[in-house]
Parts: sequence; structure tokens; C-alpha cells
Amino acid sequence: MVEFALVLPILLMLLLGVIQFGIAFNNYLAVTDAVRAGARQGAVARYLPPGDRCPSVENRVRDSADNLDQAKLGVTCASTFAAGEDVTVTATYPYSINILGMVVKSGDLTATTTERVE
Repeated sequence: MVEFALVLPILLMLLLGVIQFGIAFNNYLAVTDAVRAGARQGAVARYLPPGDRCPSVENRVRDSADNLDQAKLGVTCASTFAAGEDVTVTATYPYSINILGMVVKSGDLTATTTERVE
């Protein structure tokens, strides 16, 4: 019983750390997938009016990352949208790994994808 009482806090901290890391990794996968979908939208956005191209890319990224807090998700789109040119889509999302109220690690998850405009 005494040994269990000594080991239990360490096991709980380890379990909470694994859970927090899993949440951060899930958010990273969501951001990466959303950027990929946005870059694909940008690759075919040449046929849209010039003022609607980057907003359509941003909307696709936000729609693909619907499980994330949209207010914290930052999306940028860079391209001339000329045939054969590249479209680069970047998204950032903050993360924080907390264990029992202590911030162990925090920062921004960043994903960038580049595709050629069709």
C-alpha cells in the first residue's frame, strides 16, 4: 500500500502528460490536413474571380479544421494564381501541454503546403 501511494502520483503525471501530448498531436494532424485541403483549393482557384481566391482557400482550411478553435487558427495564402505558379498555404495554431496546472511546453503548431496552380 505504501509503495502504491508513492508511485501513484508519478503514474498520474505520466498519464496526464500522455493525454496532453495526444491532444496536441491531434491538433497538429488537423492543421496539417486542413492546410493540404486549402492548398488543393488554391491549385484550382485560378478560375475564381481574383478577389475570391485567397478567401476561398482560407474558408477551405477553416472548414477542414472544424474541430479547432477558429478564433485561434491563423491562415495565410500566397500566390499569383497564374497557371504553373505555386500557391503556398500556411496555418498556425497555439498549443500548450499542461500537467497539473504547470505549463511544460507551449508554442505554435505550424503547417505549410505548396502546390502548383493548374
